[in-house]
Amino acid sequence: MSDPILVIGASLLDTKGKPLAGLEPGASNPGVIQRTRGGTARNVAENLGRYGAEVILLSALGDDISGQWLQRATAEAGVDMSRVIVSPAHRTGSYIAFLETDGTLSVALNDTSVMEIITPDYVQSHADLFAEASMLFIDGSLPEATIKTAVELARAHKLPICADPSSVRLVHKFRPYIRDFKLIVPNEVEASAMANGEFAGFDPDASLDVARRLERQGIETVVITLSDFGFVYVSHDESGYFPAKYHTFVDSTGTGDAITAAIMFGMLEEIPITECMRLGAAAASLTLQSDESVRTDLSLDLLY
Repeated sequence: MSDPILVIGASLLDTKGKPLAGLEPGASNPGVIQRTRGGTARNVAENLGRYGAEVILLSALGDDISGQWLQRATAEAGVDMSRVIVSPAHRTGSYIAFLETDGTLSVALNDTSVMEIITPDYVQSHADLFAEASMLFIDGSLPEATIKTAVELARAHKLPICADPSSVRLVHKFRPYIRDFKLIVPNEVEASAMANGEFAGFDPDASLDVARRLERQGIETVVITLSDFGFVYVSHDESGYFPAKYHTFVDSTGTGDAITAAIMFGMLEEIPITECMRLGAAAASLTLQSDESVRTDLSLDLLY
């Protein structure tokens, strides 16, 4: 792998709260609160950097303590942060996850207003990176006009595109570009919305049906994540289900991003698609057992 991977999207401060007992609405619940590095695009970039890939991140941060920490920590993982916008007029984006006692997500809030400054002009000013890159990743936090510009530049340079909508509320942004995606990795709720269907729950068979519908629309490889239940995939005439394997489930935050990065890495190494999925499953297992959105001890050796 010689050419860099270009990653465009959110860099967020993740705050995760897990109650010591069940969540009681309308009350202050005793629990454990942790802050960690987050943002779909940033997480994917950090995972790839820890595998030894050359990664360039286009993102935006506020000129504040959170932004400084994210920039430093991501760079230390091997990601080129030199083109990230640092804005004194904005605060660094944030994500707050309220977890159940078992570590599954109950509900989340995000503040990604800083992403408004990731404009088409900003992406266009880095058009040279599209000519040099081996693959592009985008997430749904980007403004719609910016996604359009990124996809058009990728088309012009025949650059494979990988994508994650990041939220069910953002899937509409990707619908015009379904046929442009080499890989898409939504969760089960996002995938159902993309396929204009109803969420059938954490059901691998139902999710495989959804993945097949999306693949028939023109996506080369569809992976649907199922939290701590694993993931399903469809790629041309191959399909399958990889159940999650772990000793102790901590929480699922960042698991989809870990799966995405591992599969992207495998694709760029030109290994068979089933082996790419095995890498994704290994990454999921490691991340599900960590309280960080990206494990700081992650490495290619650990993945294998």
